Amino acid sequence: MDLAVERQGEALMQDLLTALKAAAEPTRLRLLALCAHADLTVSDLTRILGQSQPRISRHLKLLSEAGLLDRMREGNWVYYRLARRGVGAELGRTLVDALPQDDAQINLDLERLDAIKRARAAKAEAYFRRNAAKWDEIRSLYVAEEKVEQVLMGLLSGSRVGDLLDVGTGTGRILELLAPQAEHAIGLDMSREMLAVARANLDKAGLRNCELRQGDMYQLPLPPRSVDAVTFHQVLHFGETPAAAIAEAARVLRPGGRLLVADFAAHAVEDLRDTHAHRWLGFRDGDVRDWFLAAGLEPGEPVTLPGDPLTVVVWPAEQPATIN
Repeated sequence: MDLAVERQGEALMQDLLTALKAAAEPTRLRLLALCAHADLTVSDLTRILGQSQPRISRHLKLLSEAGLLDRMREGNWVYYRLARRGVGAELGRTLVDALPQDDAQINLDLERLDAIKRARAAKAEAYFRRNAAKWDEIRSLYVAEEKVEQVLMGLLSGSRVGDLLDVGTGTGRILELLAPQAEHAIGLDMSREMLAVARANLDKAGLRNCELRQGDMYQLPLPPRSVDAVTFHQVLHFGETPAAAIAEAARVLRPGGRLLVADFAAHAVEDLRDTHAHRWLGFRDGDVRDWFLAAGLEPGEPVTLPGDPLTVVVWPAEQPATIN
């Protein structure tokens, strides 16, 4: 046997043993079960399990180091969820699936988790009610959102997406729409308030293949060539340098991956700058095409949806199968 292959096998065996040791404790099994159902903070888990924060934190540290949980920072908060990749991820899913459905303690934990989800939903709804007027005002100026969503779904139809990234996810609506076509979907947003709204919406929809992260569209927290599709839905007109955001999206797209940008065509509604903080009054087809080409992408045919006074355009592009 090749020495390198042998050493790789030994390393995998050691990772598996580490993960098994980390999971072999009742509280940690309960934590795995909970984190398989939602993104949860130490505070959430302390409330559910009724144990001290230092103790929960120690358990989470062991599970994370063993590769059983993913740890995601969001501002001053850290969220935990069942790991997605690696030996620990496979073992974690196997252990959670093997837990008895009628276990009284696990069921009580899940009931308490439901209460936390309901509290999240109430908080998110209150935030959205306070801010809904501004979205409703803008939506009244252009084509029905359902038509835009149909175009996005159509452009991604025909094949299942492996990993999807929605940049500027807001309420998580695009994740709700497109996640059923993906194996895994990530929603990224700078606003913790909007992430709270999105998290509540995804909980309600039961979309367990989705995760949310706080992050910057100019510095995506993902490695190169790691996703199959990226969407920007009514996001780029807020950005200072849209071309840089598109270049960053191209960086994380795999060969053959697709980029979809839905935004306003160039317009003259100046009030949107002051009232709704729009940096750009829409975009011209030629400019978006130039940004795609500069990022090494192959532009597709734009889909135009006329509105009054705002027209929405969906600009598609693709990462070449062979990247120079």
